[in-house]
Order: sequence, then C-alpha cells, then structure tokens
Amino acid sequence: MIVKTPAELAAALKPGERLFGLDLGEKTIGIALSDVMLTVATPLETLPKRKFTTDAEALIALIKKHATGGLVIGLPLNMNGTEGPAAQSARAFARNFEAKHDLPILFWDERLSTVAVTRTLIEADVSRAKRKQVVDKMAAAYILQGVLDALKRSPAQ
Repeated sequence: MIVKTPAELAAALKPGERLFGLDLGEKTIGIALSDVMLTVATPLETLPKRKFTTDAEALIALIKKHATGGLVIGLPLNMNGTEGPAAQSARAFARNFEAKHDLPILFWDERLSTVAVTRTLIEADVSRAKRKQVVDKMAAAYILQGVLDALKRSPAQ
C-alpha cells in the first residue's frame, strides 16, 4: 500500500519494526535501515540491480532479517518538481513490489541526495573508488533520514 505521509507510514508499523530506505539507481539499489525508535538511518548495503524478481527476493530476505515494517523509496524528481523517467521507474518498482509484499511504501523527494552525499564524502577525503562503493547506500540513508526527521517534527497521533 502506498502511503502519503511519514505519519501514515509510522502508524502502519508494529512496535519494534524498522524502516528501509531505498535509493533506486540505474545499476544498483542502495539500502538503509532505521533503528527501532525511528530516529537514525544507517547505510546497510548496495545491491547490484538485476531482474526485478531477483531484486525483490533479495529485498524481501533483508526485510525479514531486519524486522522491517515499511519502505521509503527515493523519488527522483526533476529540479522543477516534475516527474521524469527515473521517477516513473521508481513508481513502477513500487507497484511491482506491492504485488510481492504488502509493506506500506512512502515516496520521498530525493532531489540532490546523491550530490549531497558525494560532496560529504569528498570533504572527508574518501577516494573515488571507495565513494563509488558506498554512495548509493549512503544516499538511501540520507533519504530515510529525511523521513525520520519529518516524523520528529510532526509525530504520528
């Protein structure tokens, strides 16, 4: 089920469940995990993108392993707020995933998330090769942290 707000997503969780953040790239899927208190997002891993069924099975295994109750999927909007092919691809991924698993899904504006993470890594003097290995899961954490911060500002009723 697609939810519209962070509060709706939090309300759909059972006690102790976590959230996954996903950064759906062309070649990889960055995954981040929240803590059970829904305060901190931590980069978890990066999966190489393959066929949808294979990707979904890998995600479902991780969802079970980490007691995950909801997904936050980065929605790559254009700078003017419109949706282009990448946003349509993210929505298609969510629709297809809904058929495989019944987790609530929230889309979150991810404009400039990869740019912000890359800039931070450069400032920390992380090598280009190392940045390539971690940027997607760190972008997923950046996206998920945005939702967690929104929850702190306006907690669920």
